Amino acid sequence: MKLKELLAGLEVLSAGADMETEIAGVSYDSRQVKPGDLFVALSGYTVDGHRFIPQAMASGAAAVLCQVPPEEEGIPYVRVADSRRALAVTGANFFGHPADAMTMVGVTGTNGKTTTTYLLKAILEARGEKTGLIGTNQNMIGAEALPTERTTPESFELQKLFAQMRDAGCTHVVMEVSSHALYLDRVFGVRYKVGVFTNLTQDHLDFHKTMEAYCDAKALLFRNCETGVVNAADPWTPRLMKGSACGITTFSSAGGADLRAEDAVLAADHVAFTAVRGGQRVPVRVNIPGRFMIDNTLGVLGAALALGIPLEESAAVLARVPHVKGRVEVVPTPGKDYTVLIDYAHSPDSLENVLSTVKGFAKGRTIALFGCGGDRDRTKRPKMGRAAAGIADFLVVTTDNPRTERPADIIADILPGLEGTGTPYEVIEDRVEAIHWAMDHAGAGDVIVLCGKGHETYQEVGHEKHHMDEREIVAEYL
Repeated sequence: MKLKELLAGLEVLSAGADMETEIAGVSYDSRQVKPGDLFVALSGYTVDGHRFIPQAMASGAAAVLCQVPPEEEGIPYVRVADSRRALAVTGANFFGHPADAMTMVGVTGTNGKTTTTYLLKAILEARGEKTGLIGTNQNMIGAEALPTERTTPESFELQKLFAQMRDAGCTHVVMEVSSHALYLDRVFGVRYKVGVFTNLTQDHLDFHKTMEAYCDAKALLFRNCETGVVNAADPWTPRLMKGSACGITTFSSAGGADLRAEDAVLAADHVAFTAVRGGQRVPVRVNIPGRFMIDNTLGVLGAALALGIPLEESAAVLARVPHVKGRVEVVPTPGKDYTVLIDYAHSPDSLENVLSTVKGFAKGRTIALFGCGGDRDRTKRPKMGRAAAGIADFLVVTTDNPRTERPADIIADILPGLEGTGTPYEVIEDRVEAIHWAMDHAGAGDVIVLCGKGHETYQEVGHEKHHMDEREIVAEYL
């Protein structure tokens, strides 16, 4: 592809490159540059890609796309105002605008994104629509699962993934859209048929700094979609939708919305309710427990309606969908009289949700095992402790992806949240030992909730990920 074709749609501020140059590929990592590539120098938050222009040229880059012209003479370059947006545009051009060939659905919010995407994918595929999925657990092209490093990939990888989905015959893509992805323009230029907003609670303030900035990042999705399906009961929804030109469908388990729930029944292995829309009433059952699943399911039903799928059809599919991995997932404990659950809860709100759910059906104690991630928002750590202590009968405070921080320092940030609660707890820094301890001390009818890891099968220490699957830990110890 010629350089001028790759740059279609971009405003070029200045250039020292021949626009007829043939470009073999695109890279934004100088270590991955191959001969003939266009190197995109991203201005990062920790590292400035412009520093690596010499390395990219030494590896055979044909030209550089940048915000600041190279200091060295003779380097063929193209200067633009925003290299992150430029990377997204060049990615779409390179792969032939694959998102335009499919119906795009984006789901954003603090909690519930993964469950929402999986349930919506099931509804679409029950109609015979081959569907791509992009999210926290994994990426999927129909039934084929692909590993994922982050909730929403960098823009060029995202466009490549879209192209794989298009070429495999996908008609729809359902994807989690993180606040980082929106703010960092990873989804720049992608037009969504439907955008779904689940909720907004404290998370990622290490990056966004304030809840207002966090909300405003999420709001970007609804500046680029046709219909927004939003949680009417969330206090951040008015700010989120302010200035949005898309159509809006509201949902809420509390009423006062276009789509609402009545006659809710909460069980140990499911939720059931009547979905009400105007004069229409449809019974719904989903095989995931927890009051929070009512709003999650309403969001799914609302998105399906926006795609032209009747409530009755969606409800019939949802009743058959199995559990989502890492979301209130039961771990087999044969021969034991206690229960072990795994859940991805890693924010104060999600901890409250899952522990309240368990508290509602546990015959014995609710035992919460949790930690907080390193190199992330420190202000939520005592809040996590207080949230868990306010519901659980016993806490095991441990490690969860410490990254470059000392686990003991992270735990020290959690413990002030337990002060004055009266909830008994044990601190065991090693997470495997903590799981063993919880199993050793569980009694009849107790439910141990392993919080924070969910679908993850690793522990991130320093800059490395070490294999650690809590399902395996439980099975091996038994």
